[in-house]
Amino acid sequence: MKLFKILKTIQLLLFAATAGVALYIIFGNEKLYHMIGSNADVRLLSIILWLVLILSFVFLLLDFSGFHKLKQEFYTMSHARYSDPVSGIANRYSCDVLIEKYTDRPLPEDMGCIMFELTNITDINRSHGHAAGNRLIRDFSHILTRTSVDLCFVGRNGGNKFLAIFENSSPTEMNLLLDRVAHKMEQYNENTDHETALYQYGLSYNAQDHAASLTELIALANSRITSANQES
Repeated sequence: MKLFKILKTIQLLLFAATAGVALYIIFGNEKLYHMIGSNADVRLLSIILWLVLILSFVFLLLDFSGFHKLKQEFYTMSHARYSDPVSGIANRYSCDVLIEKYTDRPLPEDMGCIMFELTNITDINRSHGHAAGNRLIRDFSHILTRTSVDLCFVGRNGGNKFLAIFENSSPTEMNLLLDRVAHKMEQYNENTDHETALYQYGLSYNAQDHAASLTELIALANSRITSANQES
């Protein structure tokens, strides 16, 4: 797509330069200018050439319009592939792409993981319908997105679980995310326009856990969800 855009831009510049040179020759040469006006054959040839230039310009505009539409469709398809339709954040596929980045290589010690779980989704779905449950998932996802800026990757790991993966990070940054989420969730639950959101989390950090893979580090965080919240 980038090469196509470059080629079409060059083509447009060449067209503009050609049209400019043609106008300069016509209006700069008084003899030629009067010849076009007085000689029917020369006038016909000039009209044909200008029609060709105009049609070329129209087709260039159509190419740019088609390219823009194709780019938008590509972005839409890419967004649909990598984002979760309910939450709007990265989906399980995106999580797997990040996990594969660390396949067959030692896991850095400064890798961390937090697994979040919305614990009352089932109750909300049962008592208020799936629309209310989806709203809670979407709202919690927005909170994770806002609080994780410049800290980590966040995505929906499926169902009522969400994953935060920290690269080149420290426990301090992981705790900062937890504090931000706790603060935003407290504000969220003060609003009576929606159901109260209850969540738990579990942590793992490779400098302490020495996981063999990112998958194992995530599994550790997932296994600690209950115990982490019992302690708090």
